[in-house]
Amino acid sequence: MGRLPEGGIAVITQVLVLNGPNLGRLGIREPEIYGSVSFDELAELCRSTGRALSLHVDVRQTDDEAEMIGWVHEAADARMPVVINPAAFTHYSYALRDALAMRTAPLVEVHISNPAARESFRHTSVVAAVADGTVAGFGLVSYQLALQAIAELLAERAKQAERTQHADRAQP
Repeated sequence: MGRLPEGGIAVITQVLVLNGPNLGRLGIREPEIYGSVSFDELAELCRSTGRALSLHVDVRQTDDEAEMIGWVHEAADARMPVVINPAAFTHYSYALRDALAMRTAPLVEVHISNPAARESFRHTSVVAAVADGTVAGFGLVSYQLALQAIAELLAERAKQAERTQHADRAQP
């Protein structure tokens, strides 16, 4: 899904896939909920999915809220799309929510499990309102679906920009 601007050269879009607290422990943390796949395997799944969608995927994980917010600022400054699994930050980090509200490119919230089917404290996402959408409950496939959504959102934005550019050229 690489876009072809004037000149016919494919544009590969960089996407950040950000992961919050404890996701670095995938494979050993509550495998009955999060599965037995390691974080490294998740990262490779995201990168290979991205390649198939002509996206360059940079997968990161942190247990530190300030580091996560720094990455979100980096993405906003670079107009870079983001897939984010905020993990525990989902439910209480207004600082992360405010950083995400400054986004300049598509944003998809993702969760491996379905928070709505779990403990009541997990039912609220403070970041959902500033995201284009949320994909949850499909295990690691949630990340693949989120990356597909990013690719589709980018393609739609490119079509809109092309239509606008074409309309501007048509005016005398």
